[in-house]
Amino acid sequence: MITKKSTVLAFSMVLLLSVAFAMPSLNPEYFEGKWEVLIKGTPQGDATLPLRFETVDDITTGYFFEEGATTESKMQSVKISEDALSAAFNISGYDVTLYLKKVDDETAKGDLMGMFDAIGTKLK
Repeated sequence: MITKKSTVLAFSMVLLLSVAFAMPSLNPEYFEGKWEVLIKGTPQGDATLPLRFETVDDITTGYFFEEGATTESKMQSVKISEDALSAAFNISGYDVTLYLKKVDDETAKGDLMGMFDAIGTKLK
């Protein structure tokens, strides 16, 4: 016997699943390649950080150049969720986190350590 309660429950489940599958997701390809990220307002002034991301077997890895370095360093972790990237790495002796969210095809905005504004520009 179908009751009003079971009908409402079934409708709620269908609606919830529809919303979950309709959520936009971003392929890691958006962040693939080289980026130049401007970090604003650090104690040493504005800084530009060259980054590179690559995805192999659904695992995204990030790399960065420290000022004056001739080789790139690997980030400890990179996570892409929907239209945003979160990364953690050690630079100049500091453990930092970087958050970037897609703005358009060539720009992402976010923050470094939740304290400094970050604007990423994808390089061609």
